[in-house]
Amino acid sequence: MLRTRELTKRFGAHVAVDAVDIDVRPGTLHAIIGPNGAGKTTLFNLLSGELRPSGGSIEFADCDVTRLDATSRSHLGMGRSFQRTNVFPKLTVFENVRLAAQSRTDQSFALWRTAASLPAVNARAEAALEEIGLLGHRAQLASELAGGDQRLLELAITLATDPVLLLLDEPSQGLSPEDARRLIDRIGALAARYTIVLIEHNMPLVMGLSDEITVMNFGRILAHGTPAEIRADPAVRAAYLGKTA
Repeated sequence: MLRTRELTKRFGAHVAVDAVDIDVRPGTLHAIIGPNGAGKTTLFNLLSGELRPSGGSIEFADCDVTRLDATSRSHLGMGRSFQRTNVFPKLTVFENVRLAAQSRTDQSFALWRTAASLPAVNARAEAALEEIGLLGHRAQLASELAGGDQRLLELAITLATDPVLLLLDEPSQGLSPEDARRLIDRIGALAARYTIVLIEHNMPLVMGLSDEITVMNFGRILAHGTPAEIRADPAVRAAYLGKTA
């Protein structure tokens, strides 16, 4: 579903992503891990279209998307969440998700229309909220949600854009252990329906949910394999997981 070849990003003399080849198979949860500064978020920004590569190529669903911007990739079915919660705090939970659903119609700029006049959009928004478990909070302002629920709202917003691939950038960052566990459960449920690429420092989440793991270090791929293979890899243990992992 997603493939990179020799993908590279330079910032002056610094090479943040260095000739990276990744293959993400449909229906899998593919985690990308590595130390701080390994190039993971820069790689995500390249995959989602937030950054243009200095070299190499990106294919998504058999289309060359290397030069497409983030909006174009989103319309092809690529959905992304960010490290920092990205919601409209003064809108309700439902309004946040409804705007995302409306962006996939030819009426995305018809802001003067009432919600009742777009039943298909409303239905998609409600389905996304139900899938994430926030339908009961639909009338609540996004700013009033707890941090864990705001993360779930961001996932619902992403789902409302009708993606086939989810790029999740450190979704558990800053969450309490309880909220992180709730999020892990939701991501596990989503993995049954979506292809997911995940950046995460929470090793229980990564090892418990991933089908495949790619380890980055200094902008390059250090290792790739199943969770068991990655856990046993001496280079990974030395560079990231620790010798007792």
